Order: sequence, then structure tokens, then C-alpha cells
Amino acid sequence: MATEDPRSALLDAGERLIAERGVDVPLRDIAAAAGQRNNSAVHYYFDSRSGLLEAIVDRRMNWLEDRRMGLLAQYEDEGAAHEIRTLVAMLAAPILELIYTAQVTHYGRFLEVVRAHPVIADARRLAGADRAAVRIIATRLDAALPQLPPRRRRQRMETMATVMFALIADYERALEAGVRTPVPGRDTAEIIDMIVAMLTVPVREATSGGQVRR
Repeated sequence: MATEDPRSALLDAGERLIAERGVDVPLRDIAAAAGQRNNSAVHYYFDSRSGLLEAIVDRRMNWLEDRRMGLLAQYEDEGAAHEIRTLVAMLAAPILELIYTAQVTHYGRFLEVVRAHPVIADARRLAGADRAAVRIIATRLDAALPQLPPRRRRQRMETMATVMFALIADYERALEAGVRTPVPGRDTAEIIDMIVAMLTVPVREATSGGQVRR
């Protein structure tokens, strides 16, 4: 992979290989995919595997944060910034925009792989000033689901990221395999609808016979 920026090449290669092969892909393979002859290139630029993971996330998240802040301002003006579907759209649509506008083909799969990694899942990552948009959206989503008991609401909020990353990852795979032709507006709406359905489906309670009831 020819590039004038070895660090960017390592980020690209790391994102792709981790998405395809998992977090434990050998760092020397990432270096080789980035066109680096030095097997220690990842350590040179990022200190460690954890440093590489953080750098990959931060590279995309900085853009996503700015995009979501812009959308929050837009929907505030339109009076829709507290609606469930709008809030979900502000989380999911910017990730899909990376596919459509920047040809970022593996980030959804990368997030699916690393979302539970300690470096990424650390709650302190969302506490910083540079992640305010996600916190605002999550707080509003929680408030927009008053019909759910607190425990169920918490469960669904925790599951939302898993569902969102899995849907986007599957979409990336379908595009890469050529079994799906991208139609951005329709495809984004479909993914948002599925996430909203998961959040808002009525609670059903099991009966003694194993049946369920609302």
C-alpha cells in the first residue's frame, strides 16, 4: 500500500485487518499491509495494540462527533431533536455517511469487533468533552422511552450499540460481496427503522405456560 503518510496507512490497515480478522491480528501483518518493512511500526507510531485501537476510533469519532453536533443543532431548529427516530438517525446515519462519501468500507465491522474491548468500552471515554454529542443523544433517547420499565429501558439502551454496529457491519459485508447495491437514503432509513423497532417494541411478559403477553 503506497502512501506518503505511514501513520495513516497503519490506521487504514489496522481498521481493515481488525475488522476482518479480529483484535488479535498480528501487528506485523498490519505493518506489512501498510507497506512498512519494519515489523515494529505499530509500536513506533502508537506504542501498543491498545494505542492503535484508540487511534483508529479517535480518527473516525472526531469527525462523527462534529457531524452529530451539527445534526443536533439542525434538529433543534426544526423542533425534532427529541424524537426517537431522529435521535437514532443522529447516531447511525453519520457512520453510514462514511461509506457513501468517504469510501470507508470497514469501520462498522471494526466497531462490531472492538466494541467490548476494555480500551473502547471504558466509560471514561464517553465522559470527555469531545464526546458530548453521544451523551446528549443517549440521554434524550432514554427520556424518549418512558413507556418502558427502567430495567428494560436500560437493557435496550445497552443493546442498541450492539444492534447498530451489527447492522452496519452486515451492510458493509453485503456491499463488499456485491450482493447489494447501495441506495443511501433507502438503506440508511431501513437500518434506522430496525434500530427504532428494537428500542420501541412493547414489553411482553411470560406466562406460566411459557407464552408471552403484553
